[in-house]
Amino acid sequence: MIRQLEFLPDAEAAWQSDAKVLVVAGAPADLPVAMAAVDHRLGCNASRLLARREPSEAPGSVTIVDVDNEAFHRVAWLPVDDGLQAARAAGAALARSVSADATLLLTGQVADVDQLGPVELAALYQAWELAGYRFTLKTSPPKPGGSLRVVGDPTTVAASSSLTTAAVTARDLANTPSNTKSPEWLADEVRRSCREVGLVVTVRDADYLEAAGFGGILAVGRGSRRPPRLVEVKSRGRRGGPRVVLVGKGVTYDSGGLSLKPVDSMALMKTDMAGAAAVAGAMVAYGQDPGRNADAEVIALLPMAENMPDGSAYRPGDVVRHFGGLSTEVSNTDAEGRLLLADALSYARERLAPDVVVDIATLTGAATLGLSRHFAALFTDDTRLADQLIDAGEASGDQVWSMPLVQSYRRYLESPIADIAQASTDAEVRAGAVMAALYLQRFVGDLSWAHIDMAGPGRAEKERGEHPVGATGYGARLLAQWLRTADFRPWQAPSE
Repeated sequence: MIRQLEFLPDAEAAWQSDAKVLVVAGAPADLPVAMAAVDHRLGCNASRLLARREPSEAPGSVTIVDVDNEAFHRVAWLPVDDGLQAARAAGAALARSVSADATLLLTGQVADVDQLGPVELAALYQAWELAGYRFTLKTSPPKPGGSLRVVGDPTTVAASSSLTTAAVTARDLANTPSNTKSPEWLADEVRRSCREVGLVVTVRDADYLEAAGFGGILAVGRGSRRPPRLVEVKSRGRRGGPRVVLVGKGVTYDSGGLSLKPVDSMALMKTDMAGAAAVAGAMVAYGQDPGRNADAEVIALLPMAENMPDGSAYRPGDVVRHFGGLSTEVSNTDAEGRLLLADALSYARERLAPDVVVDIATLTGAATLGLSRHFAALFTDDTRLADQLIDAGEASGDQVWSMPLVQSYRRYLESPIADIAQASTDAEVRAGAVMAALYLQRFVGDLSWAHIDMAGPGRAEKERGEHPVGATGYGARLLAQWLRTADFRPWQAPSE
């Protein structure tokens, strides 16, 4: 659930709005002239009252005063410096500070000064919507927050609105408790939402996976009574156009399997399918985006399983054979996500002939230790693809940080009995996120490929920026923005 933007035709309509809170947003230096104009228009003393409060100029601050006026009962000052990050901070702060219906005017709409550009304004609106998001299963749901009336044409923020849709779709899926969210349920939800925007969806069940040799997905799901699924979502592109494959980890609940997690960690594992949720959200946004690359065929692969311990669960020491034939020696059943991804990546390479592949997953705690909660770890040898994803992250708010694929570390993934080890068993090797990425790289061959480890930003354990507590929807905006703007020409691997 998110709060709604309402668009007004002009500033005069804003002054006549029935909302009781007037928000003025702009550069801190423009506060005096803007508030003088508000005083003149409303016949109030907002500028003097604000001056007494000594309003902060920091992004993310809001100063509110009560005014004696029939039209607006309160006036709020929202400082917004240049840049997307400042605009997002302002939008999130506004959502948390003003719960009633409000009207937003930019300083340039009340006085003869510069105002926010359309890109920054769209980022502010999006952050306001996302910060006001709520997910609840309470019998009595919370009272909806107020709307925000703004001056402008809704078509000017259509691209931003599609990113909001992507993030909300991903949040709703990831926040759903796992007693509801079985692989079957998740597959059905993805099928419903993607078909609604004209995408083609195929859901493969456990019988298909067994017959086709998807040993990684089957191994992870073997300990659960709720069988795994593989969902394939396709857009309709031009024949002969570029083919893009997105892969998202869909572990609907991760107990750790026989390598059982500590109870405190286990309680949060309903969001371990946040990678699949991100891809699903991006596909929904792509399907409804009128500005999308109509030449590209975009395919999403979402392997889904529940990792549980029982008498039939897979074990440390097992050897799993993946789609395509490569085998993995298992050392830790709590490193299950890479086994799902390996199957899907192998399928993409062998059956889909993609020009580019991007996978995204809540994969390693090491990525969180290295980058905390604000950046995902990006691994790729394709510098052009890295630049595209970094740019998409800056533009969308889902940021990535490029990390090294240290090829000399491959020796730590050698197995005496399988083609590759699931993880290093050398206690001195601590580069967990790098090792996981190197493992996945084995299954993509020489394709243009990127791996995004979103373990850090996938969940917010306290409010931060536009993210309330819970699933953030990370990755959905990133991938939707990338699909909208990227150049998908075939990549040439560097010669050795």
